[in-house]
Amino acid sequence: MNLLPKSSKEFGSVDYWEKFFQQRGKKAFEWYGTYLELCGVLHKYIKPREKVLVVGCGNSELSEQLYDVGYQDIVNIDISEVVIKQMKERNASRRPRMSFLKMDMTQMEFPDASFQVVLDKGTLDAVLTDEEEKTLQQVDRMLAEVGRVLQVGGRYLCISLAQAHVLKKAVGHFSREGWMVRVHQVASSQEQLLEAEPRFSLPVFAFIMTKFRPVTGSALQIFELCAQEQGKPVRLESAERLAEAVRERQQYAWLCSQLYRKAGLGSVSLDLCNGDTGEPRYTLHVVDSPTVKPSRDNHFAIFIIPQGRETEWLFGMEEGRKQLAASAGFRRLITVALHRGQQYEGMDSIQAELSARVMELAPAGMPAQLQVPFLSVGGDIGVRIVQHQDHSPLSGDYVIEDVQGDDKRYFRRLVFLSNRNVVQSEARLLQDVSHRAQKKRKKDRKKHRPADTPEDLPAAPGQSVDKSYLCCEHHKAMIAGLALLKNPELLLETPLALLVVGLGGGSLPLFIHDHFPKSCIHAVEIDPSMLEVATQWFGFCQSDRMKVHIADGLDFITSLAEEEARPHYDVIMFDVDSKDPTLGMSCPPPAFVAQLFLQKVKSILTPEG
Repeated sequence: MNLLPKSSKEFGSVDYWEKFFQQRGKKAFEWYGTYLELCGVLHKYIKPREKVLVVGCGNSELSEQLYDVGYQDIVNIDISEVVIKQMKERNASRRPRMSFLKMDMTQMEFPDASFQVVLDKGTLDAVLTDEEEKTLQQVDRMLAEVGRVLQVGGRYLCISLAQAHVLKKAVGHFSREGWMVRVHQVASSQEQLLEAEPRFSLPVFAFIMTKFRPVTGSALQIFELCAQEQGKPVRLESAERLAEAVRERQQYAWLCSQLYRKAGLGSVSLDLCNGDTGEPRYTLHVVDSPTVKPSRDNHFAIFIIPQGRETEWLFGMEEGRKQLAASAGFRRLITVALHRGQQYEGMDSIQAELSARVMELAPAGMPAQLQVPFLSVGGDIGVRIVQHQDHSPLSGDYVIEDVQGDDKRYFRRLVFLSNRNVVQSEARLLQDVSHRAQKKRKKDRKKHRPADTPEDLPAAPGQSVDKSYLCCEHHKAMIAGLALLKNPELLLETPLALLVVGLGGGSLPLFIHDHFPKSCIHAVEIDPSMLEVATQWFGFCQSDRMKVHIADGLDFITSLAEEEARPHYDVIMFDVDSKDPTLGMSCPPPAFVAQLFLQKVKSILTPEG
């Protein structure tokens, strides 16, 4: 039996609904969810003693179930004479105080201020099928009538899919009238999340429009979004920002539905934000392993990446995450990275915070009530201690942080916040400092205080670095490359002139300075802030064999190449990266390997340099 209209315009037709209810008979038709799915939001915004008008009631059981739990002052209207007759017959003896009237909601016959609540489940969506002038005029009449029959302080509670044109119309109309506007996302139950055929890819929302007494002049416009039934509403600055926030939740719901229906969608990642501040709190990557043979216990798992280790290949790169998922042996693995600047009390609190949200990303076919395992490295969430944050006019915001590696040693890192997943510079901290940090962390655990405050490391900033250790693999390769100059056994006794372009934390020139006693190093750094960072936080210092020039590396080499008595270096090292990700080449920037520039580089090298 085909009950769907030929076009969406028929949703606004009396004839369509008469035919619909004749064909459907007495079986209830529930737009956007049953009473059990909506009762949380309904009970929050409707009091049992209030007088309620249900517009476009259809043959939904919603009014009946509200009546049965104590909401007995309910009037229902609909344009279909067929359905009104059905509902009267169904409720005459069992629910005598509830009335059903055939009435056009654009021309209601009630006196002004007759109701405290107008309840609309899908009716606005059915009427507002397009943005043609005739449709908009009909909706204007409907919403004007809603405003007329409501008392001051009353609420229009509209259950909707919040399509962009519907949200725009409803929010625009009532905010201009000086009403308070709140959009409340209806929470999905665990059963809905795991049901075989989800009814909607879009989430269901409730618009709660509260009527205020008219004021002269421009009234304060109030826009709020409530993401969960028990959540605290968030005040937003404009109707546009409210629409954007709703759209974000719709996109997330669509993504969840796609992940549920299909495996192997490719690289999928999303941020979960702090509800109070809006700042990212977790970054999730969804990794499917289609080759894993399904069993009852290997459908789904969550992997918490220890703080500070999200830049490692295994966690930070797509291929690494695929390898991690395959070795873990789950059909779907979600890796979770923890953001700097956020407080985390431990694995248990993270699990409690994420459990409901990550279930929305579960694959199809997962048994109900299955306990989803939370995995990590050694069951720990790691340690990240932010030592310093600042802003560089050239490099932007940056952070100095100490993180614990997998061997429990601590490492100091420089990270530019414009590229949070790339460690700009890294140095290992001395063992005694790592030991003190671990003791401090154990002490904090006993006090139940999160150990991620700067005072956790009492050592002086620049004196705690192990200058004998190179963290970066490319630095080790560059040092090994010195063996190409001459007999390695003679290197330590041979005077060497080196030019290092790019200072960062200074680990590379420091290592050369300390391990090659006859070396003389010139370092070029474009950003003066980085010289301060290297000196204060990474133990860098200049000497008679170590000089830093604040200049653009390209300009510095070009000027040297143009001098008549040009210097000659045994080694020139490029340790610079590009701030522009669109270039497709990050280290070094393409200009450093242009043929003309490399000829200038050659001109300031010794014959065997």
